[in-house]
Amino acid sequence: MNIMDNVEALENGKGIQYLLDSAYKIFNSPVYVIDSFYNLIAFSGIPADDPVGEELIKTGTFGIDALKLMASENVVSDVSYSDRIAYLKSDKWPYGLISGHIFNGDNIWIGQTTIYEYSPFDAGKMAAFELLTEKISKEIQDYEYFTKLPAVFFEGTIKKLLDKTVKNTMVNNPQAQIMHYGLENHLYVAVVNVARNKILENVHKNRLAYFQSLLKTRYKSFRYAVYADHIVMLMSSKYGDFDEALPLGRDYSLFGHNDLYIGISKSFENIYDFCLYYDQALAALKNGMETGGGQRVFLFA
Repeated sequence: MNIMDNVEALENGKGIQYLLDSAYKIFNSPVYVIDSFYNLIAFSGIPADDPVGEELIKTGTFGIDALKLMASENVVSDVSYSDRIAYLKSDKWPYGLISGHIFNGDNIWIGQTTIYEYSPFDAGKMAAFELLTEKISKEIQDYEYFTKLPAVFFEGTIKKLLDKTVKNTMVNNPQAQIMHYGLENHLYVAVVNVARNKILENVHKNRLAYFQSLLKTRYKSFRYAVYADHIVMLMSSKYGDFDEALPLGRDYSLFGHNDLYIGISKSFENIYDFCLYYDQALAALKNGMETGGGQRVFLFA
């Protein structure tokens, strides 16, 4: 059988490691899978004379020097803007790399599969590698780590966008793309909190936890994070859950029943402006709670 036939013969349902071990034999080259945070998920084979690959396998992620090198060589942008697979070549590493996207069941980009090009990849090998990435995408639909990752990813990215510390402000283009994936250009930041007057701390936490459970089940289009003792959401006009006159109007009563208040920013398009519009939503929330008036939902003026 040729390489394409060998890849087509690989069975799904046996795990990611089985696919990578098989690919290592078929392509005669090391291969690895990483998630969107550059965490190593699985690998087969050890790269030779490649300190970046060796660091990934030894530590489970890329260090800051490796990230800077990849950025300088346009690795992130080349992979991000490729349709399915990208060929990466530089005189700063000894071999070419072929990298392909992998997706979870909701078609959100979760990470990438990369294989070393020890011998030139012709069109047949490229097609076979693309098929391999499709098989890995099918495998992760039932792989617990990846099925839970989108919610974790959104929360982590929102916190990076909001944190002012140097350590946590690194939000690269793929992460921004994933946050914006499937949403309209008209975005809003919403901040939800609970009035603390006359209620116990555990009641406060329980009411926020209840609202968080609604986001998981009813408002799956929202990306959200628990941040600074309140819930921060990224909403879109696409799904009709946001209405300028009465935001979240169909569930307005739940805010009154649970003593919840929500501040909502003006609309914006650039995800990197998230922090600015978070400040707007927070200001609307604080001002609204201070002035009272029986309202629960406050728009930034």
